[in-house]
Amino acid sequence: MNKTLQSFLTLLVCSLMASSSFAAQEVPAVEMSLDIAKVWSGHPVGFCLLTHGSRQYVGYYDQDRKMTVAMRAPDSANWTYQVLPEKVRWDSHNYITVAIDDDGYVHLSGNMHNRDLVYFRTTKPYDITTFQRIQNMIGSRENSCTYPQFITMANGKLLFLYRDGSSGNGVQILNAYNAGAKTWRRLLDTPLFDGLGEVNAYPEGPVLGPDGFFHIVWVWRDHSGCESNHDLCYARTKDMVNWETGAGLKIGLPITPNTKGIIVDPVPARGGMINDTTMIGFDSRSRVIIGYHKFDENGYTQVYNARLEKGEWQLYQTSDWDYRWYFSGGGSIINEVDVGPVMLSEEGFPAQPYYHKKYGAGVWKLDEKTLKPIASMKGGPSLLGPLAEPESDFPGMEVRWQSDDGGKKDSNAQYFLRWETLPINRGKARREIPEPSMLRLYKLEDVQFFDPKMSCIHDGFF
Repeated sequence: MNKTLQSFLTLLVCSLMASSSFAAQEVPAVEMSLDIAKVWSGHPVGFCLLTHGSRQYVGYYDQDRKMTVAMRAPDSANWTYQVLPEKVRWDSHNYITVAIDDDGYVHLSGNMHNRDLVYFRTTKPYDITTFQRIQNMIGSRENSCTYPQFITMANGKLLFLYRDGSSGNGVQILNAYNAGAKTWRRLLDTPLFDGLGEVNAYPEGPVLGPDGFFHIVWVWRDHSGCESNHDLCYARTKDMVNWETGAGLKIGLPITPNTKGIIVDPVPARGGMINDTTMIGFDSRSRVIIGYHKFDENGYTQVYNARLEKGEWQLYQTSDWDYRWYFSGGGSIINEVDVGPVMLSEEGFPAQPYYHKKYGAGVWKLDEKTLKPIASMKGGPSLLGPLAEPESDFPGMEVRWQSDDGGKKDSNAQYFLRWETLPINRGKARREIPEPSMLRLYKLEDVQFFDPKMSCIHDGFF
């Protein structure tokens, strides 16, 4: 699953000291808070925040569930709004994603789960009031679309990745945009992934690494039941056209279950691996590390990290828990175990965020050789004080956060969206619906990393 499909867990605030002695962290300072609009709160669905040059764009579903875009200049408290002719139902898959091409035209896609392509583009640069529905990008393989993802290459080229088909029987399609002609074309002559009518790939990424490669990881899935995920796989590319294995061997397209050299860990179906917890990170030597979870030999759910070492994958068990999370069925589910990517602290050691229903949330300081925790600090909503607590008194309300897709991740002050909803309900309607919540833009200081998938803020120690 790509980076914009979120698990929507309850807010987890995690912190890690640079040494083996830990202490409570100060609450990140709120540099700015700005109301945007009242939004739908009956169930969680992904919003989008994109800072681009002197402007900020927010894609969301308003209090009437209508797809809406708001735009402002960062030095302005005034928003310009545009409501689009789309309305979200009860499906938490139907997130919104926004991108801007080299000429300043704004692109938007979303509200899609096995349905016709939903795509809008402005007719004037940066002007959201000129959004126009584009019925087709190419005109084929656009009637059962899911998981839209815009990818901006280093040269500014805009790509669009999405699934055509359904869970267990879908392919990933990759399009390229011609900004001058304002037209799309297939980047590849074939799908990027093809399950041959028997399975489909659930990719995470691509993630641009310090080695100049885009890295992508995925599991194969047999049908709509999430218990059928199996075979953790990996590939890399520099141009999204020419792909290779971790050993550097060329991969022919499409990538299928029969492609040689792609398997990282042959986890079987019902082996405790889920498609939205396969995370790409790197160590101090720029070696790619894939974080995921599966059952150990005793049947307990454990976090594992697979590292590419001299062209071969080495598997490391990181956690040592006595808890089994078995999941099954379709629809969006709430994770009982989750893990973030391995990342480097400012001090140079690898760290990894985690969440566990029984053992709570925190960040591990890892031994770089063994990828075992050598220190840990439990986190909690108290790090953000009242921001972590719902303002609504409606039973079951939870806080949602979304990081900035366009902001600088190394900045000491970063922008985030905050709103409140009821939890995931596996796509089912609810009879009792809370009042709309306020969507706000926050600028927080002393927050260096944010993992929107885990809804986990990490403080400025790394």
